[in-house]
Amino acid sequence: MSSPAEAAAPAITLADIEAAAGRIRGAVAETPCLQSYTLSKLTGARLWLKFENHQFTASFKERGALNKLLQLSDDERRRGVIAMSAGNHAQGVAYHAGRLGIPATIVMPKITPFVKVRHVRALGAKVVIEGDTLVEAASKAHALAAEHGYVFVHPYDDPAIMAGQGTLALEMLAQVPQLDDLVIPVGGGGLIAGMAVAAKALKPDLRIYGVESELYTAMYQQMHGLPVSVGGISIAEGISVRDIGGANLDLARRLVEDVLIAREADIERAIVALVEIEKTVCEGAGAAGLAALMADPERFRDRHVGIVLSGGNIDTRLLASVLMRGLVRDGRLARIIVMTDDAPGRLAKASGIIGATGVNIVEVVHQRLFTLASAKATEIEFVIEARDREHITELLQALAEGGLAARVEEPD
Repeated sequence: MSSPAEAAAPAITLADIEAAAGRIRGAVAETPCLQSYTLSKLTGARLWLKFENHQFTASFKERGALNKLLQLSDDERRRGVIAMSAGNHAQGVAYHAGRLGIPATIVMPKITPFVKVRHVRALGAKVVIEGDTLVEAASKAHALAAEHGYVFVHPYDDPAIMAGQGTLALEMLAQVPQLDDLVIPVGGGGLIAGMAVAAKALKPDLRIYGVESELYTAMYQQMHGLPVSVGGISIAEGISVRDIGGANLDLARRLVEDVLIAREADIERAIVALVEIEKTVCEGAGAAGLAALMADPERFRDRHVGIVLSGGNIDTRLLASVLMRGLVRDGRLARIIVMTDDAPGRLAKASGIIGATGVNIVEVVHQRLFTLASAKATEIEFVIEARDREHITELLQALAEGGLAARVEEPD
């Protein structure tokens, strides 16, 4: 999808990004960029992870927010700032505004995870919950800005924000000069635009790929000349954005190889892989790059690939659900239904066989009412923990040999 640079001046330049790096140095963490040997072996690429989930607010968004705030006039600082965000931009603005003594108001849509709302309030910003989407939250934020004279800090469609986010590429190429590819999550496009400008200026032959969730593919659709149609409930709410910034899209068309699409199930798998292998927590948007690479490994085989783990602000209940669903997918948790006559000792017999195979029983439910089986029969539902799917097959065989009919109840 890349094409030669056009004659028109870009929204930002390498000099803007280098200036931003100087401004924010010391106030934003220079996060590690480390090779994952296990994930490299699994994917066939030489995989490098940029741990932006290690920032104080657990997201790269601090970079652009701080760069913007540091360029406000004294009058603008006194008036205060306002932003709309589903969480990470909100935290970046709230944290650094608080550090700099700038009053901050954040408008957040109703879909925002509770953990992000709580964190923004804890950082000292005033939070207004408004609208079902970022578009509706933005409308409210603009109205409040006009009413109170606040400076609007856009999450992605602002040259200062783009330049701040671009500092990520400067760091990654300084830390790992041999990178061949960058894989970058795309919401409104500020991150990929800023990083693309910096990376292409420093290493023109480097390939840059964006990643969008399958429900919000606005950049992909526009880059491929398709009508834009997005929407739905995504685990990657940080990149669930309906609109792409105009300058961001222009830069992507010129500098980005293509935009990959990550399926919801693949994003879940990537979250689980990062927890289990790298012992690091990522939200859906933060894991999208790994999800895309794991789904299309041949594109990146034997290449040095840098992936931005853009954020780690995931609701703990959601994380627990994702991890448990991962165990189900891997065959390490399963629901077994044992059919038997309703006679004394049947539960003990089934439990004994299960224990003898080395399978652990997590939950047991006797089902006598909500079943189509005979009134003289019963269903015993076991939630069990096994080594893998082969272990479950061994269990089913053992139950059958013991005279107990059993089946695995697959999730819907």
